[in-house]
Amino acid sequence: MSAVHRKTLASLAAVAAAALAIGLIAGASWGWGFFGTGLGALLFHHVRHLSRLARWLTDPARGQVPEGTGSWDEVLTALHRFERAAARREKDLAEALARFRRAAQALPDGVVVLGAGNRIEWSNDKASAMLGLDLRADVGQPVGNLVRAPALAETLGAQGTQELVIQGELGARVMLRLIPYGRTQRLLLCRDVTQAERVETMRRDFVANVSHELRTPLTVLVGFLETVRELKLDPQRQRDYLGMMREQAARMQRIIDDLLALSVLESSPLPAAGRVRVRALLDRVLADGKALSGGGHVLSLEADPHVDIAGSEQELASAFGNLVSNAIRYTPPGGKVRLSWTDGPEGATFAVEDTGVGIAPEHIPRLTERFYRVDRGRSRESGGTGLGLAIVKHALARHEATLSIESAPGAGSRFAVRLPPQRTLPALVAERREG
Repeated sequence: MSAVHRKTLASLAAVAAAALAIGLIAGASWGWGFFGTGLGALLFHHVRHLSRLARWLTDPARGQVPEGTGSWDEVLTALHRFERAAARREKDLAEALARFRRAAQALPDGVVVLGAGNRIEWSNDKASAMLGLDLRADVGQPVGNLVRAPALAETLGAQGTQELVIQGELGARVMLRLIPYGRTQRLLLCRDVTQAERVETMRRDFVANVSHELRTPLTVLVGFLETVRELKLDPQRQRDYLGMMREQAARMQRIIDDLLALSVLESSPLPAAGRVRVRALLDRVLADGKALSGGGHVLSLEADPHVDIAGSEQELASAFGNLVSNAIRYTPPGGKVRLSWTDGPEGATFAVEDTGVGIAPEHIPRLTERFYRVDRGRSRESGGTGLGLAIVKHALARHEATLSIESAPGAGSRFAVRLPPQRTLPALVAERREG
């Protein structure tokens, strides 16, 4: 028997005992009258507490469980304890849900929680951006009605874990992965694979280009070797063939050297911030350009540097030299190649301008890609490997510098390297020689 029952029976027993005593003293009618009055009061007490409890249950406001007296005190106190425990559990669940959502928002991938019928229950911001969802308006909607992709509709009807790639918002490529959990729920994970697919395409193109670039000179070499071995050639013909073989071998050597240089730039740590003497660097680049031109072009340098550069002299010389050699290769004999240097509070600029054949606008964005050539035949004739501007781009990136290109067919080109002010140092004053 519970304490509530014991208290109720004790109250009835007290009323009955008091009524019996009154009946013995004042008469049976007084005793029965008191007993009836006591029962009524006890009944009213219970009805009043039941009414208060019923009103609270109709609208159970938190922390407002009605107070009780007598046998109801223990009942309502227990209810109050239960209500406080339920509030704590609700708070703990709300905090756990908030932690889950914060963790899901921090994920690098998009997450969509799907319920029965593949209806959206929640999604993080990344998924909303990739799939074009509006969480406030789209909760409860079937995800297949909001993401217009026929492949997704087919996948939603399949069982088990599924993967597919669709076209997301703003042209992005999005990989979706459906993972079932619970009885009717699924997780829809979203990942932007646009860059990964681009890198994979570049890797395939790179392998194909390297294979193609090396196969051509190798084919020539093998053909000449077979000819020299099988035929009796006069000494002059042999020298001619050996000379062409040497040219092809030198071409392969240049390709391999540029590939190794590019690999070093991509994988090695950033260069130490040594002092690069700009005047000496520009004089060196100009001398190398004149040697490459062999007097076939008019090369000039306009520079009065007031700064030196913090970085790697070897990498900057490679970048500047590649720009000059490109200008010479694509400028007809007798053309002009002008080198210039300017510096100031906003940084420094090294520019190479030529009067060459120029470049059509559609080619300019891709010039720094490996093995990209506007005219493959002309590039091979000029001795280019197709890697020079890729080397320039990586070398400049390691010095926080940028490359801008201005060109038009038949009007020449201008390649400008812009170095930020944090890479410039006041130029050292040349030591005065005595004697």
